Amino acid sequence: MGDFFQPWHILILLIVASVIFPLKVVPYWMIFKKAGFAPALSLLTVIPGVQLVVLCVVAFSDWKVGASRVPPL
Repeated sequence: MGDFFQPWHILILLIVASVIFPLKVVPYWMIFKKAGFAPALSLLTVIPGVQLVVLCVVAFSDWKVGASRVPPL
């Protein structure tokens, strides 16, 4: 039972997290930057509950970019 938290478990966790973290943060960083928000908001998307809140705030707020090329419906 005490064999669960071995040093190699932490090593595997760090390797997996170092792959997943950039794959999750970089796209959100680019989206927030292009939308006119602080790109550092993408760091909050790593936290599962906070990710939904950040995405809702960004989706339903006024973006600071110019007029879109597509006319509104």
